[in-house]
Amino acid sequence: MAIRKKSSKNPPVLSHEFIVQNHADIVSCVAMVFLLGLMFEITAKAAVIFVTLQYNVTIPATEEQSTETISLYHYGIKDLATVFFYMLVAIIMHAIIQEYVLDKINRRMHFSKTKHSKFNESGQLSAFYLFSCVWGTNILVSENYVSDPTSLWKDYPHTLIPFQMKFFYISQLAYWFHAFPELYFQKTKKEDIPRQLVYIGLYLFHIAGAYLLNLTRLGLVLLVLHYFVEFLFHISRLFYFSDEKYQKGFSLWAGLFVFGRLLTLILSVLTVGFGLARAENQDLNLTTGNFNILGIRIIVLSSICGTQAFMMWKFINFQLRRWREHSSSQPQSLKKKFVTTKGRPSKKERENGVNGTVTSNGADSPRSRKEKSS
Repeated sequence: MAIRKKSSKNPPVLSHEFIVQNHADIVSCVAMVFLLGLMFEITAKAAVIFVTLQYNVTIPATEEQSTETISLYHYGIKDLATVFFYMLVAIIMHAIIQEYVLDKINRRMHFSKTKHSKFNESGQLSAFYLFSCVWGTNILVSENYVSDPTSLWKDYPHTLIPFQMKFFYISQLAYWFHAFPELYFQKTKKEDIPRQLVYIGLYLFHIAGAYLLNLTRLGLVLLVLHYFVEFLFHISRLFYFSDEKYQKGFSLWAGLFVFGRLLTLILSVLTVGFGLARAENQDLNLTTGNFNILGIRIIVLSSICGTQAFMMWKFINFQLRRWREHSSSQPQSLKKKFVTTKGRPSKKERENGVNGTVTSNGADSPRSRKEKSS
């Protein structure tokens, strides 16, 4: 992300610079169109598809339930419209955090271009990861997924999900889809775009896969676990930019990163490899949303294991690079110290000469003059 310099001249309307500088205002106007559409009866039916969650199913009350009715949701093609609207909301929130929080800190800290870009990235992601962790943990506790791990595969397929669960997945998809136009709005460097595309694509692939395959419970647990580790990394990098001596956060992140990858594999194998494999219903049925067949289970486990292996490979290379940089800097510092010590003569050398060589003053000592006279 490059530094956006505000010029006194107004750029031409609808030009590249005009869109970049005013993209938040433009997107806000587009979002207001959908909200205004709710106020009129003619457009309300179309606007509701974008603003509210679709595919609501009301389950009547039974004798065992204390509440009157329960509203659950499933997915469908109309969810794309809802994802699009909340993608606009994510762009607006991104601009608000950038302008009112990160830009003010950048002006005080006077970062370089490289640090400025990384600081903005970590600032945005740390806010998103923290919000998602708190929200996801609240869902896990309220739905009793933590107290009963068997609920991750019990009663599969989980076609009907509560409101908070569906809204969480819609928000996640909207956020990571908003990252594509942000590459243009933030003037991302060309050499950084491939890395960002892989990063965004992996998130969308796994989140959408868990949502479409009705593995929302497992996906929620893995997302909260992964987001917590990533939040620790980005918040540690923010502290590192303010004080380069700060390294404790990275050490804690390194340990939790390995633990998070291991726990992700254990939960995935336990749910998909054992829980779903022992389920009675193992027939592919698109109508009921049952994808519990051997081929899909192998694809799911392969994608999860492949992603974890890729992340560990990147992590090991990162740690090795840091170790090499640290080890290469130590000999240079020791060499400079050795040269300084070597260049400074000792007391005995100062008496006898420079660097251990005898000077003319040492040769003409009183004792030698006495020997010469005798």
